[in-house]
Amino acid sequence: MLDQNGKPGFLQRLQTKWKLKSLLQVVLVLVVFACTGFTILFIKNPILDFFGVERGGGQGFLNTVLYLLLVLPLYQIILLIYGFIFGQFSFFWEKEKQIFRRMGGLFSKKKK
Repeated sequence: MLDQNGKPGFLQRLQTKWKLKSLLQVVLVLVVFACTGFTILFIKNPILDFFGVERGGGQGFLNTVLYLLLVLPLYQIILLIYGFIFGQFSFFWEKEKQIFRRMGGLFSKKKK
């Protein structure tokens, strides 16, 4: 579907970028992202409370580090779970592998 200017719409551009077969698949991927975000929104504070992280306690750097170490990996796992539930596991698994490859590239020695 084209917009008023004859350009592909938002969903079509995502379909092309993500190399998906249908617009339904694009919508399902967006639903997975939304469900994962809402889930993290609801469980983030209890997780940080469990580990004794105080919000607004003047420990911004420590809070950020703990957030990255605790909540971000959980986000990736929940993303895969919702991807499985909505039938998009292979899409998200490929994205996870890309992320790990890039992270591994940051820590590997550069060959000349």
